[in-house]
Amino acid sequence: MDNIKRICMWSGPRNISTTLMYAFAQRADTKVFDEPLYGYYLKNSNTEKSHPLAEEIMDQMECDGEKVIAEMLADQSNPVLFYKHMSHHLLELDLSFMKKTLNILLTRNPVEMLPSYDAVIQSPKIADVGYPQHLDLVRYYQENDIPFWVLDAELVLRDPEGQLRKLCAALGLEFDEAMLSWPKGGRVEDGIWAPYWYKNVQNSEGFMPYKAKTTPFPEHLHTLLDEAQPLYNELRMIALK
Repeated sequence: MDNIKRICMWSGPRNISTTLMYAFAQRADTKVFDEPLYGYYLKNSNTEKSHPLAEEIMDQMECDGEKVIAEMLADQSNPVLFYKHMSHHLLELDLSFMKKTLNILLTRNPVEMLPSYDAVIQSPKIADVGYPQHLDLVRYYQENDIPFWVLDAELVLRDPEGQLRKLCAALGLEFDEAMLSWPKGGRVEDGIWAPYWYKNVQNSEGFMPYKAKTTPFPEHLHTLLDEAQPLYNELRMIALK
């Protein structure tokens, strides 16, 4: 086995996952990858009609999930490889590869996440937003003695340096202060879907201060919120503090 640290961050949508990808991209020892399983997910989930640029994404990406995983495990291009994933992109893939990766779960309060996601993907379902898949992963990790760490987006935004220091220590990495800021503008690693999702982070120069949402929660999302909230609460209980 090589000495490469392959970090897989399994996020839900609209969970500051791109912000964390930008943070890790500032490390001199790290190469980042943006949602390499997205093409596989679109091809096999029957949700492509609701996703911007779905056909272009599938045309440009490897859509065989097993091939994507094999490429991840074979890559030796940098000492640290950081893969930003969406947990719902896993679908029916064999999870045993996670015994060879360092696994982070990134979650966010659905009160804040759901309206943001609904602005791009209208009328989402619970399977689209990552919470059930996160808890399935927690059970898989626990049953197979696989270490994992849970990050809560709010806690990261309230204390970026503190949370990143704890995370780096858990991953066996030295904390690098460069992770706290970056040049304004997009990155070459950004997926072609970036114009629909990454505007705020591309206009940022670091972690934006946490601000609780003050706009009324959309009425049509209340049923989904009732499903998602207890799942998020379980994740929040085991998040890095």
